[in-house]
Amino acid sequence: MAATLPLLYTHVMGSHGFPSWFWTALDKIKAGEYGQTDVRETFDDATQLAIRDQERAGIDVVCDGEMRRYFFVQTFYGHMEGLETLEPLRKTGLYAYDSVPRYRATRKVTVPRGLGTVDEFKYLMTQTARPVKATCPGPVTLSIHIQTRPGDAYNGDRLALCWDLVPAVNAELRALAAAGATWIQVDEPSAAIVPGQAAEYVKMFNACVEGVPAKIGYHVCFGNLLSRPRGKRSYRWMFPALLETRCDQFVFEYANREMAEIEMWKEIGVDRDVACGVVDVKSFYMETPEDVAERVRLCLDSVPAERLSLVPDCGFFPVPRWVGFEKLRRLPAGVALARKQLQG
Repeated sequence: MAATLPLLYTHVMGSHGFPSWFWTALDKIKAGEYGQTDVRETFDDATQLAIRDQERAGIDVVCDGEMRRYFFVQTFYGHMEGLETLEPLRKTGLYAYDSVPRYRATRKVTVPRGLGTVDEFKYLMTQTARPVKATCPGPVTLSIHIQTRPGDAYNGDRLALCWDLVPAVNAELRALAAAGATWIQVDEPSAAIVPGQAAEYVKMFNACVEGVPAKIGYHVCFGNLLSRPRGKRSYRWMFPALLETRCDQFVFEYANREMAEIEMWKEIGVDRDVACGVVDVKSFYMETPEDVAERVRLCLDSVPAERLSLVPDCGFFPVPRWVGFEKLRRLPAGVALARKQLQG
């Protein structure tokens, strides 16, 4: 795939902003007002819209917009066995990290029929002629809404829960590759949210990608629930442990932090591809192409052009579709300016 892509190519992190009609349809689906055909058509239409928006914006590598997923990982708990649903910690006031549904493990958690990403990818392949990538959450991120308290099945041991999810993620990634995925991004924002375990999370990641014949991206950010981060907004504490990750590409956010720590790549050296976030998905400020180009130039000070690709900081699910599309459109426009300046 890389040979067909331009220098400084663009791609997206994953999720796309939902159009207003889709929110209305989701309410009707939840209320049981749609039949099976209605539901399938709704999700297919939303996915087509996300793909067309990426194509219209000029993105080089597209994904399905994760339109069949809800609040990033919530959909995946429906594929797991051994869980019971708990009430959110808080139901009033502004929606935040303590408002989301929670789960309790009643026994060892299993995923007997997969996570559903393979069907998402197969549909994506029928809808575009552009290069594509698949996305799949990693075990730490999948565990984040499952409580691990003393007396529960895992008796407070989150690492044990995460390791139990590793075989399911590995099977999912192998199935994606078998379905034709040549580039898979493993999303692990929770690896930066739960501090102090970087070396263990690297071991988990490496076990997840074992035997997967595809380009592997490792996406780590700081959380993004309705444009709010959750973790300490720094990558520095995760190094040098992350250098042991068996991935082909790191995918990190920078724009929301005013490009902080981009210079780390100059310090530690670049031994693989790096995708840098140069569009802030947590702000309504509309970057100009010149803004984006300036951020790309900062990246080029520390990352060789042949190793660099450009992305939004995170997914666009938390923002209205029109905001996401406008920001998406300005990404390749700004990259084109930086590319022109680079090539003279």
